Amino acid sequence: MQKNLEFSDLLRLIDERSTAFRAVVAAAPSLDAEVPTCPGWTLFDLVKHLGGGDRFWAAIVGAGPADGPPAEAAAARAALELPREREVLLAWLAESTELLLGALREAGPDGGCWTWWPASQSPQTSGGVARHRVQETAVHTYDAQLAGGAAQPLPVEVTLDGVEEFLFTVCGTPSAWPHKPTAFDFHSAEGLSWRLTVDGDGARSARIPAPTAATGEEPEAAGASVHGTASELVLYLYDRIKAESLRVDGDAGLLDLLRAWEPEEK
Repeated sequence: MQKNLEFSDLLRLIDERSTAFRAVVAAAPSLDAEVPTCPGWTLFDLVKHLGGGDRFWAAIVGAGPADGPPAEAAAARAALELPREREVLLAWLAESTELLLGALREAGPDGGCWTWWPASQSPQTSGGVARHRVQETAVHTYDAQLAGGAAQPLPVEVTLDGVEEFLFTVCGTPSAWPHKPTAFDFHSAEGLSWRLTVDGDGARSARIPAPTAATGEEPEAAGASVHGTASELVLYLYDRIKAESLRVDGDAGLLDLLRAWEPEEK
């Protein structure tokens, strides 16, 4: 059974993906290049978003357990103004990543903190923040690469953890599913599978045996099953690619219902 990434691996991957993001920014012909996967944003806007996010989460982790993010951190992010000089911007990005990594190291994997996912299957800890920031940084690196015309698949190590992280953090909720109960299966070409079950008790996910498991046993059929590489699955979940880019078995219309669902907070 695939194990979750260790905290040290999460920190390493944040650093690696952040370095890859800066490399794209350094090589980009223009910071005004449009980002196709973030409508209305330029590469400069994406830089501001990712670096500002690193600093915002660094403050949250550093504050420890709380009912909300530090007011000063939220205000600073809202008022953020950045220079457009390339070298200064790259230095600011590198410093932003180091602030986040420093806060995470100081807190350790089990340090409690506020997160926006209190009702999900992910913990409100610095470890949970690190796991989510790996995915956000990886996806935004893809966005930046796409803006430069040379997008690459997300690293397998990132995405094999990323499918589950998305399902646990973004989809997990006790809010009732407003439609007929069903399940969504996600099968990666690398051999891992997950099931998202939705019903009156909300949404919850778990790993399931892959269809090619040696036992020959397959789980009860889901309402819709999505097949692709782990990179494709993560990019689909983050709405970077469409379901048509993947193989979908069952009722593809259920995926539209899932995308449109906005659970009530409880």
